[in-house]
Amino acid sequence: MEEIGARIRTLREEKGLSREELSNLTGFDVGLLERIEKDEVQPQLGTVIKLSKALDSAFGRIVSGVGDKIYSITRRDERKVVSRSTSHRGSRKAYTYMSLAPEVKGRNMEALLVQLEEDPEAEISVHEGEEFIFVLDGVVTLKIGQDAFELQPGDSVYYLSTTPHHISAKKGKAAILAVLYEG
Repeated sequence: MEEIGARIRTLREEKGLSREELSNLTGFDVGLLERIEKDEVQPQLGTVIKLSKALDSAFGRIVSGVGDKIYSITRRDERKVVSRSTSHRGSRKAYTYMSLAPEVKGRNMEALLVQLEEDPEAEISVHEGEEFIFVLDGVVTLKIGQDAFELQPGDSVYYLSTTPHHISAKKGKAAILAVLYEG
């Protein structure tokens, strides 16, 4: 698994930003940013998206250290787990994701294979952009605003990610294809 905290710190320093300034740009607590940079906690997907915007950097550069090509071919046996989301406290792991096109420079979409786990604490995510989810395996519980849905393999959903949302496996594990538009 690639550690992303060091890349976030490097990008922040390249931009000449202090943690306090990055906190002001993102709304994230300085302590959380410090823990992310020290790899004590892996940020949630929405957190990475917000950091990539604030640091004016490609999502792929943050999560996988690449992002300079005009195309990306990712072979099945070459996919890397690029991050594991945890709670804000860093005490549990809710999902693991792999970027399917990490090398494309300046893209506005991110295609991810996501392995979900049960998440009874259900931390809500809100970030800029739009999301398309396609359920590959298992049963998924999705909350969008005040609505809750149960999705089966083959089901899909599209929503604005500025709406509070949460997705997890209903029981055990589940797999989804997630396409995030960050434009």
